[in-house]
Amino acid sequence: MRIVSLLPSATEIVCALGLHEQLVGVSHRCDFPPEIEGVAVVTRPISTSGEIGAASGGSAGTLDDELGPCELDRVALLAARPDLILVRDTGFGPTSRQLEAVLVGADFTPGIVVLDPITLEGIFNTVSTLGAMTEAEDDAIELIGDLREDIGEIEQQVVVRQDLGTRPMRVVVLEGFSPLVASGRWIPEQVRRAGGWELLGREGEPASMTTWEAIREVDPEMLMFAPAGLTLSQTKEAWRDVERPDFWEDLEAVRRGQVFFLESVYFCRPGPRVVDGVAMLAEIFDPDGFIDTSPPNSWTPFFE
Repeated sequence: MRIVSLLPSATEIVCALGLHEQLVGVSHRCDFPPEIEGVAVVTRPISTSGEIGAASGGSAGTLDDELGPCELDRVALLAARPDLILVRDTGFGPTSRQLEAVLVGADFTPGIVVLDPITLEGIFNTVSTLGAMTEAEDDAIELIGDLREDIGEIEQQVVVRQDLGTRPMRVVVLEGFSPLVASGRWIPEQVRRAGGWELLGREGEPASMTTWEAIREVDPEMLMFAPAGLTLSQTKEAWRDVERPDFWEDLEAVRRGQVFFLESVYFCRPGPRVVDGVAMLAEIFDPDGFIDTSPPNSWTPFFE
């Protein structure tokens, strides 16, 4: 089967199912795993006000977006001759209708699968769906089993630690700087399963804009920055342009020195690495109970 993935998360799932050799096209944002190097790129970024917002750790449009403003490279897509195209109908990227329009007159008719999970269970269902579409059901079952087992082990350790007196940390995770964006979808669930309590984000609901005043009102013990679409180094760079509120140093997380920059792909990209995000949070919340559970170089303290 010839697969084109217009989503970084879907590309990661396809590769986790052992199907990287069937990928004939990916988006310009697909950067993992290394096996996809050399695969044809069938989207290209376009410059808009929304892209400028995304570059500063926010978004002027849809907040739950993997690609940023972009367009299809029609020539590259048609040259790939896919049997299956993976797409999301929300965000700045190409939609299924746009794909259908581009494919009018083509001498092949690929299947188009729309993926848009909003919970961890939804991400697992996405794995199952792709397994069924690519005749990799057994691999999908095995992958889902491994992911569930990894999360289960973390949750069991959280329970053990809480029985010993460790309490859930009160946390705010921000998915954007400009504007400020409170976490949504599966991120509050990641926080909960890692032993924390997300104070502003809502499980299974879209990310939403927030304010420093709202953050002050809940006054978290930990404040975490994971702007969608930015790497760890880009996040730290973008923070330099953020205007801090007058009461910044009065926030409990700041007073405690519990502010962190996170690598956003483990939180904002609905693929297998969200489980690594849970392990990362568990280590940050309880470093005595979870030692070296984070992926390498995946987070850094704000105060170093």
